[in-house]
Parts: sequence; C-alpha cells; structure tokens
Amino acid sequence: MDRKIQEQKQLTGTLIFSVFTAVLGSLQYGYGIGVINAPQKIIERHYGKVLGLDMMERGANQTALVPSTVTMYWSLSVSIFSLGGMVSSFFVGWIADKLGRIKAMMAVNSLSIIGAVLMGLAPLGQAHALVIAGRLVTGLYCGLASGLVPIYVGEISPTPLRGALGTLHQLAIVTGILISQVVGLDFILGGEDLWPVLLGLSGVPAVLQIILLFFCPESPRYLFIKLGKEEAAKKNLLRLRGDYDTQKDIAEMRKEKEEAASEKKVSIIQLFKSPNYRQPLLVSLVLHISQQFSGINAIFYYSTNIFDNAGVSQPVYATIGVGVVNTIFTVISVFLVEKAGRRSLFLVGLGGMCICAVVMTIGLALLAQLPWMSYVSMVAIFLFVVFFEVGPGPIPWFIVAELFSQGPRPAAMAISGCCNWTCNFIIGMCFQYIADLCGPYVFIIFAALLFGFTVFTYFKVPETKGKSFEEISAEFRKKRRSPGKGLKSTEMEYLGTSTDA
Repeated sequence: MDRKIQEQKQLTGTLIFSVFTAVLGSLQYGYGIGVINAPQKIIERHYGKVLGLDMMERGANQTALVPSTVTMYWSLSVSIFSLGGMVSSFFVGWIADKLGRIKAMMAVNSLSIIGAVLMGLAPLGQAHALVIAGRLVTGLYCGLASGLVPIYVGEISPTPLRGALGTLHQLAIVTGILISQVVGLDFILGGEDLWPVLLGLSGVPAVLQIILLFFCPESPRYLFIKLGKEEAAKKNLLRLRGDYDTQKDIAEMRKEKEEAASEKKVSIIQLFKSPNYRQPLLVSLVLHISQQFSGINAIFYYSTNIFDNAGVSQPVYATIGVGVVNTIFTVISVFLVEKAGRRSLFLVGLGGMCICAVVMTIGLALLAQLPWMSYVSMVAIFLFVVFFEVGPGPIPWFIVAELFSQGPRPAAMAISGCCNWTCNFIIGMCFQYIADLCGPYVFIIFAALLFGFTVFTYFKVPETKGKSFEEISAEFRKKRRSPGKGLKSTEMEYLGTSTDA
C-alpha cells in the first residue's frame, strides 16, 4: 500500500505532460509505418501517369498490368523509409548528447515537417521523386525519434514507473498505425484526390510537439551526469516529482556520474570491443531482432492480403480490427509490465506467438478442404497480435536503457535501433517473396524463430523490474567479478556470464 501511494506521488502532471509530449514522436513513427499501404493502387496509377504509363487504359486487371518501372518506384517508396531509419539511428547518441534530449527532439522535428511537405506537394511535380524523397526524410526523422523518445522517457521516469511509462512509446506507435489505417480508407483521405493530404498529415504532430517541448523539463540525468549541473537537475527533478523526496534519485545519479566519469563516454566501436558490455549488448540486440523477426510486421504490412487468402470477405476492415486489438492490448501492457515484470511477459509473448504461428499455418494449409478454417486463421492472427503487445512489442524499446549506464547507453540505443530498423527493412522487402515461395507454410519459419527466441530469453535475459540503473549495472559488475558457484539464484545468471552457465 505504501508503495502504491509512493508511485502516485511520483506520477505528477508535469511528468504526464512531458511523457505525452515525447511520445508524439512515436505517434509519427507509427503513422509513417502504416500510412503508405492504404493508397497503394492510387499512388501507383499516379506514378504511371507521371511516367507516361497510363495504367487506367491498359485493362481491367490493373494489378497484373502494373509496369515494372512503377513497381520499382513503389517498392522504393515503401522501403526507403526503413533505410532512412537505419542510417539516422546511428546518430541518436550523438545528437542526444550534443543538444540535450529536449533540443534534440525539437531539432529532428524539422525533418518530419520537411518530409511531410515533400509528400504533400507530390501531385505538383514528379510525384514518384517527391514521395520517395519525403519518405526518406521522414524515415531519417523516425530513426532518430525511435531512439530519443525512449531515452528521454526512461531518464525522467521514477524507477517504480519506468516500465509502464516506457511502454507508452510502443502504445503511441500502434496508435499511429491505427490512425493511418482509419484515415487511409477510401471515403476519408485514401481517395484519388486526398492521398497527398494523407501522406503529409504526419507534419501536424511534429509542429505540435515542437510547441509543447518548450514547456517540458530537460532530463535531470542529462543535466547532472553529462553537464554537471546539479542544481538545475534538482530543480527539474522537483518539477517532475512534485513534493516527493528526491534524495534517492540524486544519490543514484551521483553514483552513475561517478561510474560514467570512470568509464567515460563509450563509442559504438568500444561497445563491441569491450567484454564488459558484451552480454548486455547481446541481450539487447536479440530482443530487438526477436521483435522484428517474430513476424509481426508481416502481419502489419500484408494483413489485408493474408485475410483475403483466408477467405475474409472484407479484409481491409479486418486489418483495421488488427490495429484496434493491437492498440487495446498495448494499453493493457502498460499495467502488466510493472506487475509481472519484463522477462516473464517477454516469455509469455514469444511463446504465445509461436503457438499462434503454428495454428495460423494449419488454418491456411487446410482452408481449401475445410472452409471454416478461415475463422481459425483469423483468430490466430488476432491472438498473435495480442501476444506481441504483451511483451515483445514494447519491452525492447526501453529495456536497453535499463541494461546500460550513462556512458554506454547512447551507443547501445543507437546500435539496437539500427538493428531494429535493419530487421524491419529485411522483413518488409523479403516477406512477400518468401510467402510466394512457401505459400501457407510461411509462418512455420516464424514459429521456428520464435521458439529459438523463447529459449534464449529463458536462459539469457534478466529481470530488470523495479531496479535502478545503478543496481542493474552493479549486478553486471558483481557477476563478472564473482563467476563462481552459488550464483544461479541471481537474476543476472540469465546473462550467461557465470562459468556454471
């Protein structure tokens, strides 16, 4: 009961406002993921007209008659978003430390606005060139935002609420995807005339975020540890915590600053070379790989086609249903993550997705003989999304910041973000080809991967729930110094640094 009261005291209006403002960047990220899919046929026809290939006059079956040039430009329009994110994610740590968390988020919003303007003006020029350029610039923004938001939210959040507030990054992403699916319907903004407005709409939350960031306090951890401004850090901490006693937070930051001073800033190359960071880096990368290679983006990118193959009469609305379920269970995960812990939720999520992938495969394989299997496949898809949002969806984004102290944290976030974007790009580019090759058995591949990720999580991933940055770092050091017997009961045993492992 005392802990509950303590958490309520730490959840102040300023903290809620700051987290809400930060995750507007995540909303733009989600919108960018989902917005390009709904108006695909309309944009392809527009590309064809600009290139002198009027597909409207080439026959009724327009899909079969899309020229290879148009297909190439369309594929580039979709995939270049991920390429932009892959490139810019490497600069997350640099810009976060150079400008500070608040000013960095303000600065990168300029990229979002530029990208939105380019796409919104597409009908006035070479549409394919403007859309591709706009998607690239938007991807550059999203690569930076997907790192800056978790860093800022993780650093301003009280330890008891860090997991729940960190989950809001993923909630904003799935909300952005859902919004893009809804407004992308033909009778809203996905029609022949309004698709440029649909693509350019992502600039609106960027402008709003810039304005709201002026009223958000800079991260106390950044002020104290990076700039040595203790008084400014205390002032911002009081703004974020209210009348809560901040001595424990200050003491924790002081210890982390001493540790950061001894280890200094860690570059990406040093992070890979140092044995001190090898195990937490491995855990971070595998968690991000498991998030993307779980098959979830195959569902998001191609769910309409999957539902169509499963015999669903209105696949576009079933796809929106996936977005609704995705959002609802992300909200639920906000409350679960501090109750059940990170590791246990990740295990449940991966295991459930593995079972759903097997059921989905069986349903699709037997659909021709048993038409009612379409319902089995549809239920499996919805449950697949539910289990994803229980753990594999939100947790990788904030657990990296929990596993690393201030020195290596920006580099670790940059590497993990780039890994996530790279896997996203691979799935987006390769899934359709693999699906054409494997047919209804494509999700068996994801089931096998999910089984492997589940085993890895069980043996290698620690529980970080309720631990301060210093406590987690101390457990790494303790484990390295004392690799003898009798340590299997500690949570850090899952990191595999013991000789008993």
